[in-house]
Amino acid sequence: MTLHENRYWWSKDGLRLHARDYPGSDALPPILCLPGLTRNARDFEGLAEALDGRARMIAVSFRGRGESAYAKDPMTYVPLTYVQDVEALLDELGITRFVAVGTSLGGIVTMVLAATARGRLAGAVLNDIGPEIEPAGLARIRGYVGKGQSFPTWLHAARCVQENNEDVYPDWGIEDWLAMAKRTHRLTSAGRIVLDYDLKIAEPFRVPNAEAGPDMWAALDALNGVPTLVVRGERSDILSAGVAERMVEALSPSELVTVPHVGHTPLLTEPEALAGIGRLLDRVAG
Repeated sequence: MTLHENRYWWSKDGLRLHARDYPGSDALPPILCLPGLTRNARDFEGLAEALDGRARMIAVSFRGRGESAYAKDPMTYVPLTYVQDVEALLDELGITRFVAVGTSLGGIVTMVLAATARGRLAGAVLNDIGPEIEPAGLARIRGYVGKGQSFPTWLHAARCVQENNEDVYPDWGIEDWLAMAKRTHRLTSAGRIVLDYDLKIAEPFRVPNAEAGPDMWAALDALNGVPTLVVRGERSDILSAGVAERMVEALSPSELVTVPHVGHTPLLTEPEALAGIGRLLDRVAG
Protein backbone atom coordinates (compact mmCIF):
# COMPACT_ATOMS: atom_id res chain seq x y z
CA MET A 1 0.00 0.00 0.00
CA THR A 2 1.26 3.48 -0.86
CA LEU A 3 2.11 5.41 2.30
CA HIS A 4 -0.13 8.29 3.29
CA GLU A 5 -0.69 10.69 6.16
CA ASN A 6 -4.11 10.91 7.82
CA ARG A 7 -5.54 14.41 7.80
CA TYR A 8 -8.42 15.59 9.96
CA TRP A 9 -10.32 18.86 9.77
CA TRP A 10 -13.53 20.37 11.11
CA SER A 11 -16.68 21.20 9.19
CA LYS A 12 -18.61 24.41 9.80
CA ASP A 13 -21.17 22.45 11.83
CA GLY A 14 -18.57 20.81 14.03
CA LEU A 15 -17.88 17.41 12.44
CA ARG A 16 -14.37 15.92 12.45
CA LEU A 17 -13.68 14.83 8.88
CA HIS A 18 -10.93 12.65 7.43
CA ALA A 19 -8.76 12.51 4.32
CA ARG A 20 -5.72 10.56 3.22
CA ASP A 21 -2.79 12.71 2.10
CA TYR A 22 -0.40 10.93 -0.29
CA PRO A 23 2.90 12.77 -0.84
CA GLY A 24 4.05 13.65 -4.33
CA SER A 25 5.83 16.12 -6.57
CA ASP A 26 4.92 19.79 -6.21
CA ALA A 27 5.49 20.32 -9.95
CA LEU A 28 1.74 19.80 -10.37
CA PRO A 29 -1.18 21.13 -8.29
CA PRO A 30 -2.42 18.61 -5.71
CA ILE A 31 -5.01 16.08 -6.86
CA LEU A 32 -8.20 16.12 -4.76
CA CYS A 33 -10.09 12.80 -4.96
CA LEU A 34 -13.80 12.82 -4.14
CA PRO A 35 -15.59 9.44 -3.82
CA GLY A 36 -19.02 8.10 -4.71
CA LEU A 37 -22.14 8.01 -2.56
CA THR A 38 -21.36 5.00 -0.36
CA ARG A 39 -17.58 5.04 -0.74
CA ASN A 40 -14.65 6.62 1.11
CA ALA A 41 -11.00 7.64 0.82
CA ARG A 42 -9.89 4.01 0.46
CA ASP A 43 -11.46 3.95 -3.02
CA PHE A 44 -8.40 5.75 -4.39
CA GLU A 45 -5.67 3.47 -3.03
CA GLY A 46 -5.08 1.97 -6.46
CA LEU A 47 -4.91 5.36 -8.18
CA ALA A 48 -2.37 6.61 -5.62
CA GLU A 49 -0.22 3.56 -6.27
CA ALA A 50 -0.51 3.96 -10.05
CA LEU A 51 0.37 7.67 -10.01
CA ASP A 52 3.36 6.85 -7.79
CA GLY A 53 3.97 10.35 -6.47
CA ARG A 54 3.54 12.23 -9.73
CA ALA A 55 1.55 14.75 -7.67
CA ARG A 56 0.39 15.09 -4.10
CA MET A 57 -2.97 13.33 -3.80
CA ILE A 58 -5.61 13.99 -1.14
CA ALA A 59 -8.45 11.45 -0.94
CA VAL A 60 -11.47 12.62 1.03
CA SER A 61 -14.07 10.69 3.00
CA PHE A 62 -17.27 12.73 2.93
CA ARG A 63 -19.15 13.15 6.21
CA GLY A 64 -20.80 9.90 7.27
CA ARG A 65 -18.25 7.70 5.53
CA GLY A 66 -15.05 5.95 6.57
CA GLU A 67 -13.23 7.80 9.36
CA SER A 68 -15.29 10.98 8.93
CA ALA A 69 -17.88 11.65 11.63
CA TYR A 70 -21.54 10.94 11.07
CA ALA A 71 -23.79 13.99 10.74
CA LYS A 72 -26.27 14.86 13.49
CA ASP A 73 -28.72 16.00 10.80
CA PRO A 74 -29.02 13.47 7.94
CA MET A 75 -30.40 16.20 5.66
CA THR A 76 -26.86 17.60 5.50
CA TYR A 77 -25.92 14.56 3.39
CA VAL A 78 -26.28 16.63 0.21
CA PRO A 79 -23.79 17.94 -2.39
CA LEU A 80 -23.82 21.57 -1.25
CA THR A 81 -22.74 20.56 2.26
CA TYR A 82 -20.01 18.30 0.86
CA VAL A 83 -18.76 21.26 -1.18
CA GLN A 84 -18.59 23.39 1.97
CA ASP A 85 -16.72 20.60 3.78
CA VAL A 86 -14.19 20.31 0.94
CA GLU A 87 -13.70 24.07 0.79
CA ALA A 88 -12.95 24.05 4.54
CA LEU A 89 -10.25 21.40 3.93
CA LEU A 90 -8.72 23.37 1.05
CA ASP A 91 -8.62 26.52 3.19
CA GLU A 92 -7.06 24.66 6.11
CA LEU A 93 -4.32 23.19 3.89
CA GLY A 94 -3.76 26.48 2.06
CA ILE A 95 -4.47 24.92 -1.33
CA THR A 96 -5.33 27.56 -3.92
CA ARG A 97 -5.09 25.38 -7.07
CA PHE A 98 -5.96 21.70 -7.45
CA VAL A 99 -7.04 19.00 -9.87
CA ALA A 100 -10.35 17.41 -8.87
CA VAL A 101 -11.01 13.71 -9.47
CA GLY A 102 -14.68 13.08 -8.77
CA THR A 103 -16.30 9.65 -8.91
CA SER A 104 -20.10 9.64 -9.23
CA LEU A 105 -21.30 11.83 -6.30
CA GLY A 106 -17.75 13.19 -6.15
CA GLY A 107 -18.15 14.32 -9.75
CA ILE A 108 -21.32 16.23 -8.85
CA VAL A 109 -19.36 17.90 -6.05
CA THR A 110 -16.62 18.70 -8.57
CA MET A 111 -19.10 20.40 -10.92
CA VAL A 112 -20.52 22.48 -8.06
CA LEU A 113 -16.97 23.36 -6.95
CA ALA A 114 -16.28 24.55 -10.48
CA ALA A 115 -19.21 26.94 -10.18
CA THR A 116 -18.39 28.18 -6.65
CA ALA A 117 -14.57 28.12 -6.65
CA ARG A 118 -13.71 28.26 -10.34
CA GLY A 119 -10.35 29.97 -9.90
CA ARG A 120 -9.05 27.05 -7.86
CA LEU A 121 -9.62 24.29 -10.44
CA ALA A 122 -6.60 23.47 -12.58
CA GLY A 123 -8.19 20.34 -14.06
CA ALA A 124 -11.03 17.90 -13.52
CA VAL A 125 -11.86 14.22 -13.95
CA LEU A 126 -15.56 13.35 -13.96
CA ASN A 127 -15.77 9.60 -13.37
CA ASP A 128 -19.01 8.09 -14.73
CA ILE A 129 -21.21 11.04 -13.87
CA GLY A 130 -22.74 13.94 -15.73
CA PRO A 131 -25.44 16.60 -15.55
CA GLU A 132 -28.10 13.97 -16.32
CA ILE A 133 -28.44 10.64 -14.50
CA GLU A 134 -30.11 7.67 -16.17
CA PRO A 135 -33.39 6.78 -14.36
CA ALA A 136 -32.58 3.05 -14.29
CA GLY A 137 -29.29 3.67 -12.53
CA LEU A 138 -30.87 6.07 -10.04
CA ALA A 139 -33.54 3.47 -9.24
CA ARG A 140 -30.84 0.82 -8.70
CA ILE A 141 -28.97 3.07 -6.26
CA ARG A 142 -32.16 3.86 -4.36
CA GLY A 143 -32.76 0.13 -4.12
CA TYR A 144 -29.61 -0.59 -2.11
CA VAL A 145 -28.35 2.56 -0.37
CA GLY A 146 -29.06 2.65 3.34
CA LYS A 147 -29.83 -1.07 3.68
CA GLY A 148 -27.43 -2.51 6.22
CA GLN A 149 -26.16 -6.06 6.53
CA SER A 150 -23.50 -7.70 8.67
CA PHE A 151 -21.24 -10.64 7.92
CA PRO A 152 -19.17 -13.05 10.01
CA THR A 153 -16.15 -13.11 7.64
CA TRP A 154 -14.60 -11.03 4.88
CA LEU A 155 -15.34 -13.83 2.42
CA HIS A 156 -19.05 -13.60 3.23
CA ALA A 157 -18.93 -9.83 2.70
CA ALA A 158 -17.06 -10.29 -0.57
CA ARG A 159 -19.64 -12.76 -1.86
CA CYS A 160 -22.42 -10.28 -1.11
CA VAL A 161 -20.52 -7.48 -2.87
CA GLN A 162 -20.06 -9.82 -5.83
CA GLU A 163 -23.77 -10.67 -6.00
CA ASN A 164 -24.66 -6.96 -6.05
CA ASN A 165 -22.00 -5.88 -8.55
CA GLU A 166 -21.36 -8.73 -10.98
CA ASP A 167 -22.95 -6.76 -13.82
CA VAL A 168 -20.62 -3.83 -13.08
CA TYR A 169 -17.38 -5.83 -13.05
CA PRO A 170 -18.08 -9.04 -15.00
CA ASP A 171 -14.39 -9.92 -15.36
CA TRP A 172 -13.50 -9.85 -11.65
CA GLY A 173 -12.27 -12.76 -9.54
CA ILE A 174 -12.63 -13.40 -5.81
CA GLU A 175 -9.47 -11.41 -4.94
CA ASP A 176 -11.02 -8.34 -6.58
CA TRP A 177 -14.25 -8.80 -4.65
CA LEU A 178 -12.35 -9.21 -1.37
CA ALA A 179 -10.43 -6.00 -2.06
CA MET A 180 -13.68 -4.16 -2.79
CA ALA A 181 -15.29 -5.51 0.38
CA LYS A 182 -12.37 -4.16 2.42
CA ARG A 183 -12.71 -0.74 0.78
CA THR A 184 -16.44 -0.53 1.47
CA HIS A 185 -16.86 -2.34 4.82
CA ARG A 186 -15.35 -2.24 8.30
CA LEU A 187 -14.89 -4.65 11.19
CA THR A 188 -16.90 -3.75 14.31
CA SER A 189 -15.81 -4.23 17.92
CA ALA A 190 -18.30 -7.12 18.04
CA GLY A 191 -16.37 -8.92 15.30
CA ARG A 192 -18.96 -8.36 12.57
CA ILE A 193 -18.28 -6.82 9.16
CA VAL A 194 -20.62 -3.98 8.18
CA LEU A 195 -20.91 -1.25 5.57
CA ASP A 196 -18.56 1.64 6.31
CA TYR A 197 -21.06 4.48 6.06
CA ASP A 198 -23.96 6.01 7.96
CA LEU A 199 -27.11 4.30 6.69
CA LYS A 200 -28.88 7.66 7.08
CA ILE A 201 -27.16 9.00 3.95
CA ALA A 202 -30.20 7.50 2.19
CA GLU A 203 -32.64 9.88 3.90
CA PRO A 204 -32.31 12.81 1.45
CA PHE A 205 -33.30 10.37 -1.33
CA ARG A 206 -36.66 9.83 0.36
CA VAL A 207 -37.65 13.50 0.12
CA PRO A 208 -40.28 14.04 -2.64
CA ASN A 209 -38.68 15.26 -5.88
CA ALA A 210 -35.23 14.83 -4.31
CA GLU A 211 -33.64 14.51 -7.75
CA ALA A 212 -34.86 17.98 -8.73
CA GLY A 213 -31.69 19.85 -7.77
CA PRO A 214 -29.74 22.66 -9.37
CA ASP A 215 -29.24 22.81 -13.14
CA MET A 216 -26.14 20.64 -13.47
CA TRP A 217 -25.60 21.63 -17.11
CA ALA A 218 -25.03 25.17 -15.85
CA ALA A 219 -22.62 23.81 -13.24
CA LEU A 220 -20.82 21.79 -15.90
CA ASP A 221 -20.46 24.94 -18.01
CA ALA A 222 -18.28 26.39 -15.25
CA LEU A 223 -15.64 23.80 -16.31
CA ASN A 224 -15.25 25.47 -19.71
CA GLY A 225 -11.62 26.45 -20.07
CA VAL A 226 -10.58 23.93 -17.39
CA PRO A 227 -8.93 20.78 -18.82
CA THR A 228 -11.50 18.05 -18.21
CA LEU A 229 -11.51 14.28 -18.64
CA VAL A 230 -14.85 12.47 -18.76
CA VAL A 231 -14.49 8.77 -17.91
CA ARG A 232 -17.40 6.46 -18.69
CA GLY A 233 -17.85 2.77 -17.97
CA GLU A 234 -18.99 1.02 -21.14
CA ARG A 235 -21.73 -0.77 -19.18
CA SER A 236 -22.76 2.26 -17.11
CA ASP A 237 -26.42 2.68 -16.18
CA ILE A 238 -25.75 6.15 -14.71
CA LEU A 239 -23.95 8.05 -17.49
CA SER A 240 -25.28 7.34 -20.98
CA ALA A 241 -23.00 7.45 -24.01
CA GLY A 242 -25.10 10.28 -25.43
CA VAL A 243 -24.78 12.48 -22.35
CA ALA A 244 -21.04 11.79 -22.15
CA GLU A 245 -20.61 12.90 -25.76
CA ARG A 246 -22.66 16.06 -25.13
CA MET A 247 -20.43 16.85 -22.16
CA VAL A 248 -17.22 16.84 -24.20
CA GLU A 249 -18.93 18.82 -26.95
CA ALA A 250 -19.90 21.43 -24.36
CA LEU A 251 -16.44 21.66 -22.78
CA SER A 252 -13.09 22.79 -24.13
CA PRO A 253 -10.50 21.45 -23.62
CA SER A 254 -11.96 18.02 -22.84
CA GLU A 255 -11.65 14.33 -23.64
CA LEU A 256 -13.92 11.31 -23.30
CA VAL A 257 -12.47 7.93 -22.33
CA THR A 258 -14.67 4.83 -22.27
CA VAL A 259 -13.51 1.92 -20.09
CA PRO A 260 -14.55 -1.41 -21.66
CA HIS A 261 -16.31 -4.25 -19.77
CA VAL A 262 -17.04 -2.01 -16.74
CA GLY A 263 -20.23 -0.42 -15.42
CA HIS A 264 -20.74 2.25 -12.75
CA THR A 265 -18.03 3.07 -11.83
CA PRO A 266 -14.56 2.54 -13.26
CA LEU A 267 -11.86 2.29 -10.58
CA LEU A 268 -9.59 4.70 -12.55
CA THR A 269 -6.80 2.10 -12.43
CA GLU A 270 -7.86 0.61 -15.78
CA PRO A 271 -5.27 1.25 -18.55
CA GLU A 272 -7.67 3.45 -20.53
CA ALA A 273 -8.53 5.60 -17.51
CA LEU A 274 -4.92 5.90 -16.34
CA ALA A 275 -3.78 6.92 -19.81
CA GLY A 276 -6.49 9.59 -19.93
CA ILE A 277 -5.52 10.90 -16.49
CA GLY A 278 -1.90 11.01 -17.61
CA ARG A 279 -2.80 13.14 -20.62
CA LEU A 280 -4.88 15.45 -18.43
CA LEU A 281 -1.98 15.93 -16.01
CA ASP A 282 0.37 16.60 -18.95
CA ARG A 283 -2.01 19.34 -20.10
CA VAL A 284 -2.20 20.82 -16.60
CA ALA A 285 1.61 20.73 -16.31
CA GLY A 286 2.02 22.32 -19.74
